[in-house]
Amino acid sequence: MSQHTPRPLADQVESLRRQFAQAPGLPFPDALTAERVAAAFRGEDVPSYDCVYTPLTTVRLLLAQALDPDPSLRRAVSRLLAERAAQGRAAISAGTGAYSQARRRLPEGVLSRLTRHVGADLLRQAPAPWRWQGRDVKIVDGTTVSMPDTPANQAAYPQPAHERPGLGFPLARLVVVFSLAVGTVLDAAVGPFAGKRTGEPALFRGLHPGLRAGDVVLADRYFCSYFEIALLRQQGVDAVLRLHQRRPVDFRRGRRLGRDDHVVVWKKPKRPEWLEEATYAQLPDTLEVREVRLRGTRPGFRTQTVVVVTTLRDPRQVSRLDLTDLYRRRWQAELDLRSLKQTMQMGILRGKSPALVGKELWAHLLAYNLIRTVMAQAARRHDREPRALSFKGALQTLAAFAPHALVARRDQWPALAERILAAIAQHRVADRPDRYEPRARKRRYDNFMHLRRPRAEAKALLLKGVCEEFK
Repeated sequence: MSQHTPRPLADQVESLRRQFAQAPGLPFPDALTAERVAAAFRGEDVPSYDCVYTPLTTVRLLLAQALDPDPSLRRAVSRLLAERAAQGRAAISAGTGAYSQARRRLPEGVLSRLTRHVGADLLRQAPAPWRWQGRDVKIVDGTTVSMPDTPANQAAYPQPAHERPGLGFPLARLVVVFSLAVGTVLDAAVGPFAGKRTGEPALFRGLHPGLRAGDVVLADRYFCSYFEIALLRQQGVDAVLRLHQRRPVDFRRGRRLGRDDHVVVWKKPKRPEWLEEATYAQLPDTLEVREVRLRGTRPGFRTQTVVVVTTLRDPRQVSRLDLTDLYRRRWQAELDLRSLKQTMQMGILRGKSPALVGKELWAHLLAYNLIRTVMAQAARRHDREPRALSFKGALQTLAAFAPHALVARRDQWPALAERILAAIAQHRVADRPDRYEPRARKRRYDNFMHLRRPRAEAKALLLKGVCEEFK
């Protein structure tokens, strides 16, 4: 049996930093440090294991799985085998059992703490020109992710009610708070797809404590309600939301600020079931909001007119054009979710239990934040804005340099990191303002039959020689 020599935490953190091109002397040096990692472990009471798969090694492999097109356990363990061979360290077993046990031991809270810390620290250190009028804008949006059809996953995240048992997949709803300035995930909440208090606004209300006075929340009309705005204002947070389709608007009423721009008073509705009586009593009886109609005249856009509701009522500080520009940038949340679900393959998870699903989700979000950190460093180094750089380009560059970064000598590492940042800075998002495309595909794909009965029943029919259903 091979002998294992435990490595100090600082050396393990350096390996993790190299995985994401973090070297001394770069901008935003506090994004991921040994002290930050140790604090996350202490906060979750994680003991130190004298074995190959230490907690930090397990985190590294989870992040590598989140970034690899092949996220299998065998691929993750093989990557560790290759790294140890390149570094001249002792060989270990190629079996996946030890790593699988290490994943189960690792608390989900370690990954969620690191995700929030990396996202918040990068935003805190971001230069003022990256902010909107000197303020932190936080974009809120939701999506869904599916997972393997196991009894445990079905119990925690039931499949949609219209799907037959055995033919659907468990579905979880995810609400994410992104930073508009640097693109990082600042917080996230996950819950079942359907049921009471499982909608996007309900999940977002659980994230309110992470907001700070002076923030601006940017979201679509699903979040536009009296209570949402009132609860945000209690924390000193402003909102820019698209008007909900069920609320009428009449620009002949209210205090006129300009064409299609006025301030109106909303009255407090009756208390909903989810709101406690004490909280309801603390909310004001009326709420002054500004409504602005933004007209779109560009061909190819589905929506030509949008009414935006905001608590930024002073037109001298925030003009109508400012609101137009800001609300159009809400689309960045859609692009960020696309990066997570398609580029990083988070749309279909692989965990067969809710505990593993949660860890897999947070591993994707942490890896996403670390990539955004590298992009911010490249932007700062080469006089760019983070949103002007390609996320996929950064991911491809890191993957190409990873084998060399992990085995480079300490004196070679800072220069190699600079070359990685220079390459990332060249992958700029094309300047295609107001791009529009038909919502259709040209490429034809092979059409396979859909499974119309549970797999066990379908296999039993095949054994009986009934094949007509599957032709």
